[in-house]
Amino acid sequence: MRNEEITGLTALGLAAAIREKRLSVSEVVGAYIDSIEKNDARINAFVAVAKNRALERAHDIQVRIDNGESLSSLAGVPIALKDNISTMGLETTCASKMLGTYKPVFDATVVEKMEHAGMIVLGKLNMDEFALGSSSETGAFGAVRNPWDTSRVAGGSSGGSAAAIAAGEIPLALGSDTGGNIRQPCSFCGITGIKPTYGSVSRFGIAACASSLDQAGPMGQDIEDCAALLSIISGPDEKDSTCLIEKPFEFKVPENRKIRIGLPRNFLSGSIDADVKAAVLAAAKEFEAAGVCIEEFEMPLMDYIIPTYCIISSAEASSNLAKYDGLRFGYRSPDAKTLSEVYRLSRNEGFGLEVKRQIMLGSLMLSSEYYDSYYKKAMQARTLIKDAYHTLFAQFDILLSPVAPVTAYELGAMDDPMEMYMGNIYTASVNLAGLPAAALPCGFDKQGLPIGFQLIGNAFSEHTLIDAARIYQSRTEHHKTKPEIYAASFAPRTIGSMRLCEKKGREA
Repeated sequence: MRNEEITGLTALGLAAAIREKRLSVSEVVGAYIDSIEKNDARINAFVAVAKNRALERAHDIQVRIDNGESLSSLAGVPIALKDNISTMGLETTCASKMLGTYKPVFDATVVEKMEHAGMIVLGKLNMDEFALGSSSETGAFGAVRNPWDTSRVAGGSSGGSAAAIAAGEIPLALGSDTGGNIRQPCSFCGITGIKPTYGSVSRFGIAACASSLDQAGPMGQDIEDCAALLSIISGPDEKDSTCLIEKPFEFKVPENRKIRIGLPRNFLSGSIDADVKAAVLAAAKEFEAAGVCIEEFEMPLMDYIIPTYCIISSAEASSNLAKYDGLRFGYRSPDAKTLSEVYRLSRNEGFGLEVKRQIMLGSLMLSSEYYDSYYKKAMQARTLIKDAYHTLFAQFDILLSPVAPVTAYELGAMDDPMEMYMGNIYTASVNLAGLPAAALPCGFDKQGLPIGFQLIGNAFSEHTLIDAARIYQSRTEHHKTKPEIYAASFAPRTIGSMRLCEKKGREA
């Protein structure tokens, strides 16, 4: 089988081909290494490729499969990880100069579960620095470019994860979602992703951005691949006290039952792009054609979503980033001569502009002078948003909405921070309420750029969410459409010559 045929398969298709002896694990891993070598110069999705390590593990997994060992439905499938997910012996930098040489001595729980399932970590993916951003432009290793148009952003902060899948460089990836950071890149790059319920996937070993909002989740070509990966990484973890789920999700044959979907009419007014609105409404029509009941409603508290999210996320990020002080680990300024200079110069030189902005805003929100006026009120507003969703899910099984008001914009175009934060208007409330949501491609704008919509479910209702996504993707082909770069052939280069790997010495 040719490399382009291998990378054209879904993750479950790859695993099936491996089980049926039509492909070897090494062939699969080699095909994706080749794709990275050919395409990533234009995309900048990978910050590290563990070539040798992945090929060695491919051999070990093949032996286990040949010996009849039962692993998982994704055994032998390569995966790449957002660079805020701890991988033992492989640098985990959060795309920041502050952690430029940090090699963890432990794996994140999600990594342990994937390796136990027979999956193979192929590398680490570019992102916004410390997951603070919505375009994957703020990282220390350069911007991620959208495979559909390399002059445009891939979305953030999990832009590297989305771009790598869209470009055929990896079949599955893990991202993290704080206010839409899985779903928005999925929408911009035309792929599928799931932000799970808060507490269903362990956060142990994932660098914290905003601890009460962060959640790791799967990103892939379709909902079946994402569901298979979610069933592997979900479940309890004694190392994470916020992990509430008692057992991993199991997604069996969908139940033949009536699903009620709510459509927030005020999400489809205002500054939303006309093409995005039309595509989302077309998705709703597709559900109606499948016999799903669709009913419009008015989303409450919409004006409070972004202020509440910005205050809470920046306050928690400021607190979490306080440990990067130039003393314990991470970057330390060579010019620092006193203790005060160690703190000031190390943080000033080690952090990028967006991280500094969030630290300053968060520190202000948590100060004694402003705590009651801002942070306390934001937490009260968060409770109201949770209550509003609780009321809505007494009426609907699922809510359907846009992911973002626009399609992928040009690199460097979003220079107003508040305008960028407003891009989370449809996604941030899901994190504030701790709910699950799935992003699915639903069409293209007049420029040929992907458009996505999201399905929002009640807490721990991933089964219903995935059943609904299955209905949509069984009736449409948007998730099967690939950008031109997917099949394009560029001048080959070796992993060792990759700019980022060479700069950081990151080939493993």
